[in-house]
Amino acid sequence: MLLFFTLGLLIHFVFFASIFDIYFTSPLVHGMTPQFTPLPPPARRLVLFVADGLRADALYKLDENGNSRAPFIRNIIMHEGSWGISHTRVPTESRPGHVALIAGFYEDVSAVAKGWKENPVEFDSLFNESKYTWSWGSPDILPMFAKGASGDHVYTYSYDAKREDFGAQDATKLDMWVFDNVKRKQLTHYLNIDVCTDSKDVVLDFFHRARNNQSLFSKINEEKIVFFLHLLGIDTNGHAHRPSSRDYKDNIKKVDDGVKEIVSMFNHFYGNDGKTTFIFTSDHGMTDWGSHGAGHPSETLTPLVTWGAGIKYPQRVLAQQFDDAFLKEWRLENWKRLDVNQADIAPLMTSLIGVPFPLNSVGILPVDYLNNTDLFKAESMFTNAVQILEQFKVKMTQKKEVTLPFLFTPFKLLSDSKQFNILRKARSYIKHRKFDEVVSLCKELIHLALKGLSYYHTYDRFFLGVNVVIGFVGWISYASLLIIKSHSNLIKGVSKEVKKPSHLLPCSFVAIGILVAFFLLIQACPWTYYVYGLLPVPIWYAVLREFQVIQDLVASVLTYPLSHFVGYLLAFTLGIEVLVLSFFYRYMLTAGLTALAAWPFLTRLWTRAKVTSLSWTFFSLLLAVFPLMPVVGRKPDISLVMGAGLLVLLLSLCVVTSLMKRKDGFIKEELLVHLLQVLSTVLSMYVVYSTQSSLLRKQGLPLMNQIISWATLASSLVVPLLSSPVLFQRLFSILLSLMSTYLLLSTGYEALFPLVLSCLMFVWINIEQETLQQSGVCCKQKLTSIQFSHNIDITQFRQLYLDDIRRAFFLVFFLVTAFFGTGNIASINSFDLASVYCFLTVFSPFVMGALMMWKILIPFVLVMCAFEAVQLTTQLSSKSLFLIVLVISDIMALHFFFLVKDYGSWLDIGTSISHYVIVMSMTIFLVFLNGLAQLLTTKKLRLCGKPKSHFM
Repeated sequence: MLLFFTLGLLIHFVFFASIFDIYFTSPLVHGMTPQFTPLPPPARRLVLFVADGLRADALYKLDENGNSRAPFIRNIIMHEGSWGISHTRVPTESRPGHVALIAGFYEDVSAVAKGWKENPVEFDSLFNESKYTWSWGSPDILPMFAKGASGDHVYTYSYDAKREDFGAQDATKLDMWVFDNVKRKQLTHYLNIDVCTDSKDVVLDFFHRARNNQSLFSKINEEKIVFFLHLLGIDTNGHAHRPSSRDYKDNIKKVDDGVKEIVSMFNHFYGNDGKTTFIFTSDHGMTDWGSHGAGHPSETLTPLVTWGAGIKYPQRVLAQQFDDAFLKEWRLENWKRLDVNQADIAPLMTSLIGVPFPLNSVGILPVDYLNNTDLFKAESMFTNAVQILEQFKVKMTQKKEVTLPFLFTPFKLLSDSKQFNILRKARSYIKHRKFDEVVSLCKELIHLALKGLSYYHTYDRFFLGVNVVIGFVGWISYASLLIIKSHSNLIKGVSKEVKKPSHLLPCSFVAIGILVAFFLLIQACPWTYYVYGLLPVPIWYAVLREFQVIQDLVASVLTYPLSHFVGYLLAFTLGIEVLVLSFFYRYMLTAGLTALAAWPFLTRLWTRAKVTSLSWTFFSLLLAVFPLMPVVGRKPDISLVMGAGLLVLLLSLCVVTSLMKRKDGFIKEELLVHLLQVLSTVLSMYVVYSTQSSLLRKQGLPLMNQIISWATLASSLVVPLLSSPVLFQRLFSILLSLMSTYLLLSTGYEALFPLVLSCLMFVWINIEQETLQQSGVCCKQKLTSIQFSHNIDITQFRQLYLDDIRRAFFLVFFLVTAFFGTGNIASINSFDLASVYCFLTVFSPFVMGALMMWKILIPFVLVMCAFEAVQLTTQLSSKSLFLIVLVISDIMALHFFFLVKDYGSWLDIGTSISHYVIVMSMTIFLVFLNGLAQLLTTKKLRLCGKPKSHFM
């Protein structure tokens, strides 16, 4: 069995890793020829303002008095430039948003496996193609574009990461730092002056000092230069205070004032030469509850305002046709709105200053923004089409070189002859001044090239997918046969000894393996392809070695009544489908829990144990309420957290009181353990309340609160080990310790979730012993006397019954409920950063992510500990039940593998992939969490080595 679990873990790791080779490979290609418009550009320089986390409606909508929160930007829309909505794509995060803006391509999905702060693959960008770029802002964004730039022409100036504090007094200081340092900080690079940005005595105006520094002066008067101002204050205030807060709205006003000042400085320095283009936009929006990452319109709709050289002036219109009511709501119905996709902004900026298009850009030039000749628009559009076509041709060549000629299937919609004809026709249209036809034809070519890029990017997906599915089915079949053969009485006539197979079977599989390896070798496939292609061979060999078991299983099943077998099969299938649907619709968990509530009344349990049955029904229905609640973080309520803490204290009091009434006395160590847990709960409640009050007063996170929070977290896994190994005492101790940490990580109703879940788990342990007695299996010990122990008598283990499949299904159902009961963890924006504010407020994505992951795992651990108790009380081997759970999880994973999408919206694609990853992760980490649960339930630490004394 040790060998089986080791191999099973390895096989599941391969299945898990396969998703990265199939769906998470980088779409970027290299080796293209740079393309640029041959005509003179309208601008010499570009100034890009990116207000991080700014929603479109927050900027465009008038306040309650009918005034704009950004009067300068509003004036630009009405009198100087063009405006619209920039539609972003999921994930709506800062890194992919800025990459789309500046490099022109959407999320590089290979970043999922390689990190979030920097793009894992080198890429071209507007900054790299520029003559010089100066940038100011967050240390999380700027280095990404400087790192991949060729040469030394991208200058970055960032503040210390510690400034990104969600509990700080005023996050607008981040934006003020940027505006101030555009004038001051940059001089240190050229003049070697130690600049104090807070000094009021020395004002080092960037443009004034540039006149006295020939090197700097000549550089900022070059053509094709970019100034980038990354403004993080709005995003930070949105996370800390929500977009509806006064802090968020006031930050918009300060950004507007800062933009106005910077624009005035640029115009003054360059003598109003009319060669500067200004673009104001955002990388992503933000939900009402202060998060982003998913596809809600508040996250994907961002503002775009452009003005200056090469940009159309405002266009007055009588009516506009859009599917939304924003124009009337924002009172902008008479100013032409020009919407774009976020990646379209990159080709717009490159055409304005005349630099080559970023090599990996997939954006389509929005020609309606350009104020230039029709010839310039046509030439720019033609260049855009050739630049994307270059990517298609490189991608096709790469795939053709590693595929056998007779197996290679080219993209038929864009053959070589069609490429030539479209380009020739476009050139002819330009020659005959049919510029509208050129734009239309180039857009058609771009769409075909993008389809072709997707085609070649997913070229191997079918082959890899078939291999993984074959391996999946083989593994599920083998695990099922192992359960039936080794852990059940279903096949009584089959010998447990492994029969020696004939020589024909292994020889056949060796031949198949050689053929697969040779096929992959001649196609120069990566080494991972060998793993996916060859793994099904030994798996199916192991399955077919059990051919006698398969024959006897079929014969045994035929002896059962058909209705009995079909009923179990339908119930099992329905249960699996409910679990799968719950990943898409949380309310399916409510339906499942409601069905579980009625379960005792459909059996004889109601007649044997009325109180236990009613308790099961009550807590099942109570838990069924949580999936109907809003996702965690959308409606924070500290009073509910305080209420959950009071319930924990009440539960602690009940436990202490009941234990002190025991006739065999009460151990001093046990009393000390519960007192520590009571103290920990009280401190957690205090920290939650005081931290909330401090943040509301904008005084930041108190140091003492931070120390207590981390100490509570560190002790939550140690304190339970000091308690008695008696089943219920140890489970109560685990619950009370983990609840102290969970309170610190809660912002609302979710603080009650582990309590209700644990109550149902305690009832589950009782009800399973009742079902065992009902089935005629003798239970030698009462629940109150059973102890967790490392040394379990394996002679007490019994064989599996059909009812044990139900027990395993209950475990999987409760695990899924633990995952999705209070939110959808398949979506990034289900997390609320406010839940970690008791631990830290300075932005640290990995620490914050780890804390939020532990919050998710706490209910998971509680379920696993209860499952340990179920195994102990029902006299089942953990190996046998775990095998059933493994099969159920793998069937679900196979469902999600088929449900993975490579079409539709980016949100649909990303969510479908994350579902598969979640199920596979659950299967893999189930082994480790099972080990953690065993540690928490069986390990016993002693405070001292002296003999124990008792109170009578």
